[in-house]
Amino acid sequence: MNMLKPLALGRATKALVLALLGLNAALPAHADEYPSKTVTIVVPFTAGGSNDVLARTVGQKLSEYWKQPVIVENRPGAGGNLGTKLAAKAAPDGYTLLVVANNFVTNPFLYPDGRAGYDPVKEFVPITQLGRVPFVLVVNPNVAAKSTQELVALAKAQPGKLSYGSAGVGTPHHLTGELFKSMAGIDMVHVPYRGAQPVVADLLGGQIQVLFGVANSVLPHIKTGALRPLAVGGEQPLSYLPNVPTVASAGFKDFRSEVWIGLVAPTGVPADIAAKIEESVGRALRDPAVKASLEAQGLEPTPSTPAALKALMHEDTVRWSKVIKETGARAE
Repeated sequence: MNMLKPLALGRATKALVLALLGLNAALPAHADEYPSKTVTIVVPFTAGGSNDVLARTVGQKLSEYWKQPVIVENRPGAGGNLGTKLAAKAAPDGYTLLVVANNFVTNPFLYPDGRAGYDPVKEFVPITQLGRVPFVLVVNPNVAAKSTQELVALAKAQPGKLSYGSAGVGTPHHLTGELFKSMAGIDMVHVPYRGAQPVVADLLGGQIQVLFGVANSVLPHIKTGALRPLAVGGEQPLSYLPNVPTVASAGFKDFRSEVWIGLVAPTGVPADIAAKIEESVGRALRDPAVKASLEAQGLEPTPSTPAALKALMHEDTVRWSKVIKETGARAE
């Protein structure tokens, strides 16, 4: 009888150990174990734009910090909806992140009746703001306007003759153009493209005449004289374009428009992993070399708390949904 007791105890102990191991395997990974494999950052626009530049710059640093590959996956289409819907369906484990901008919160209004295909509040959680970049109102040098006032006068004299481009329907470029048209009382034809690079290329070629372009996309061409800057969309002139006035100073005092860029994750991502991502991204954006590189391209790094990004998203939802309603802007 005494010989059987150790055998029974050994079996029970073995079963308990196996059960505990199985339980441990089922638990989600904690931040100190994350990441243990490749992290994908989805950019819902073409390569070369502000979203893409920030994603790749930050992604490279994250890869250094985490000792794991961090890849950027461009998924353009439908004004950013395609890549956003893809990210919404990803597992909420921190291995799929999404770079977002203003259109993230405005698309549900531009694509009503659920056609945007995602809910920015229910399906995603904010991680941090990445950066912001002001708009610059630029024209092809062949346009006979050297100021905002002259552009408005030209558009009023030739209604429907001037065309302005955007990086896609519902993008900040598009809504900014619609806001300007509404406030100036002018008629310009909207020509949407699939990303920032194609629209700038056609502006340089004269296929379109006007663009509210993000600074990093148009600044190199302003420096060479290939594009003429008329105004900036922010509240203050830019340090690297000190002689270019604001749109507000041209008689549109309530005009303000800039692109903010943020990072979100699918809802359900563990809080400790989200916190680690926020800390690592903030560290990358505060790196002096990264900061200098981004600023040289017209991008201002603006790391933030999740709460701050959430508040910004709410503010833009209220502001731009009003513009969409007033102008009747809709995705085709």
